[in-house]
Amino acid sequence: MGKDLRGPASWTANTAPMERRQRGRRRPSRSRRRLRWLLAGAVALAALFYYQPVRSYLETRQALAVRSGEVQALRAEQRRLEQRLAASTSQEAILRQARRIGFVKPGQRLFIIKGIGAWRRLRAEPNEDD
Repeated sequence: MGKDLRGPASWTANTAPMERRQRGRRRPSRSRRRLRWLLAGAVALAALFYYQPVRSYLETRQALAVRSGEVQALRAEQRRLEQRLAASTSQEAILRQARRIGFVKPGQRLFIIKGIGAWRRLRAEPNEDD
């Protein structure tokens, strides 16, 4: 009859590579699995502990960016106001403001002229007589 493949002689020759493959797929020992779970738990716990400080850091960084923008805007406004103050404290600016509110220098007369707006409108319209 033919050669029986189930016999002990065929096992040793054909099953050696299969045994090596099965050895590679063997489940890790119980202590090794526990160690892996313990390591995974430690990583998860560390991530949990770092979550709040990292979130706080990111929120603070965003608030700092907003505040920096506000500071830049306020500095620009301060420069503008300082220029306006410097211009308004000049002698000419003070005289202009005084005239605007009706003050006159000693010895001068104040003349109030009304209807300037209407006079300007009349002058701007073309005359039909010309």
